[in-house]
Amino acid sequence: MCSTLYTIASPKLKRFVLEFRQHRTKLIIPVSEFLEKWLRETRALLRLAGPLIVNNLSIAGMQFADAVMSGRLGAESLAAVAVGGSVWYLGFTICLGLLMAISPISARLYGAGHPEKIGRYTRQGIWLALVLSLTIFTLAQLFIEPILSLVGIDQGFRDIAVGYVRAVTCGAPAICVFLAFRFTTEGAGFTRPIMYTSLFALVCNVFLNWVFMYGKFGVPAYGAVGCGIASAVTMWLMMFVMVTYVWRQPIYRPLKIFERVAPFRLSVLKEILSLGAPIAVSISAEAGLFSAVSILIGTRGADITAAHQIALNFAATMFMIPLALSAATTVRIGHTLGKGDVHAARLGGLVGIFNCGVFMAFSATILLLFRDVVVGVYTSDPAVTEIAISLLLIAAVFQIADGVQIGAAGALRGYKDTRVPMLINTFSYWVLGFPLAYLAAITYRAPPAYIWAGLVLGLSVAAVLLTFRFNRLSKRLIETG
Repeated sequence: MCSTLYTIASPKLKRFVLEFRQHRTKLIIPVSEFLEKWLRETRALLRLAGPLIVNNLSIAGMQFADAVMSGRLGAESLAAVAVGGSVWYLGFTICLGLLMAISPISARLYGAGHPEKIGRYTRQGIWLALVLSLTIFTLAQLFIEPILSLVGIDQGFRDIAVGYVRAVTCGAPAICVFLAFRFTTEGAGFTRPIMYTSLFALVCNVFLNWVFMYGKFGVPAYGAVGCGIASAVTMWLMMFVMVTYVWRQPIYRPLKIFERVAPFRLSVLKEILSLGAPIAVSISAEAGLFSAVSILIGTRGADITAAHQIALNFAATMFMIPLALSAATTVRIGHTLGKGDVHAARLGGLVGIFNCGVFMAFSATILLLFRDVVVGVYTSDPAVTEIAISLLLIAAVFQIADGVQIGAAGALRGYKDTRVPMLINTFSYWVLGFPLAYLAAITYRAPPAYIWAGLVLGLSVAAVLLTFRFNRLSKRLIETG
């Protein structure tokens, strides 16, 4: 009986084994090819992102130096820089988002083989930068004092915060023009000049902080206000270095940036604004939530505000690496879509999002293990230290979500998809995150860690929705392409 069954089943069994081996071979080959493409894309992403990482870490180094050097002056000075910096950053991110549109536009044109068209967007970006920066400067000079008074910022450091904002906004025109050039060279894939400029700026900022904050070389000691003066001067130096570099280097000649002085061109400005306005809203929604939380915490006294600044500064420093990876992801996708390769564009997005999330998971682990050491670098005040350590625990929770959401946002910008991400960010941060933070801070007067729960909620929801949007959009483009 068994022999008969074996005889009947044997041919079927052999066919099954043969088919299984064939399918296994077919499966192994695509997996191997996929891993090879994944590693190749990762290497390309890191080559492009490397200088941007140095740039962002240099910026974080400036923020770190501001926090540490103001912290040495006392909790009130640190709190003033925290609140004043949050207000300045909110205005700065509006300019940043609008001008960021130059990067994906330049990337598409460069990838499609039309570098000569990039210069027109740079020139119109400069006009836009000047209009935006002068508006922010004027508003800050006139209205910062009544705004901080209306919000209820602690009187103990409110005047210092006002002085800081008025000083730092003097650099607004310079930094905005710098951004127009920065996103042009970034979109073309030339990221090293950005790195060189930022390293120069880091050295200048620390030195000028020392001069203006502590009163060196016969300069009066301006304290925390001197930090704002140093930042403004550094911004002008950054602009000068970047413009000079782009003007003198032959690799930029095909872009025809300095070909002529152009008046306003509404068609080009409209394209920049139609893409940049949603980016500005998206970035401002996230940055605005962090700034709003800083301002809310500023109503609770100098110790809590200083602790918040320490935790936020460290989290922002770690965030600079996925931020650079996100910008590089935008450029990689722009180049591949400019060439018409939708499959490579999707792979580039997946690699970018994955690497952003992995790094922030590593950062969260380090934060959990060494949070005492981190806080000790900033302050020795026991009251501030205790609060800061509790906030760093919350920061470790939201860092992974923060990495994923910025990676997905960068990928979507590469597709020039900005309107839906704008709605997602506005919903996540202001419909969900801010009300929770406000209730904790104002209504219930809860401890600072509960206020930060609004950040956790907003970032987590944004990460999920933006990743879902990227997955759906990139698949749809492949199916229809």
